[in-house]
Amino acid sequence: MTDPLAMLQQTPQAKPGKRVRIVLAEQRRTRRVVRTLAEVEGQTGVGEVLVRQLIRAQLLLALRLGLLTVAVLFAIPLAFALVPSLGTASIVGLRLPWLLLGLGVYPFLLAVAWSYNRTAERNEQDFAEMVES
Repeated sequence: MTDPLAMLQQTPQAKPGKRVRIVLAEQRRTRRVVRTLAEVEGQTGVGEVLVRQLIRAQLLLALRLGLLTVAVLFAIPLAFALVPSLGTASIVGLRLPWLLLGLGVYPFLLAVAWSYNRTAERNEQDFAEMVES
């Protein structure tokens, strides 16, 4: 077994940490943050309004991108129905409808999902900044 005292003597001495300067302005900001967070967590009138604004922003984002997705996905077959020559066109030996509906849709859906995720995170970040300031 090893001797604990010998192990303590072998470890290098820790350097003292940096000094931290405490400013009164930082304390005021902290109190306001705590009060605003308490309003949000306690679901007071102000907190409910703030949360409702976040939910409304997220809902509008989801509806906009959902409508865009539905419009694009319905426009592809509609275009093939209105212009029959598009249905017979082929690229690299594959017909255009198969390429668009089988392969082209997935990058579009990934782009919509990425856009939704990025914008939703930005909405939440804006909400957190508004609550903290």
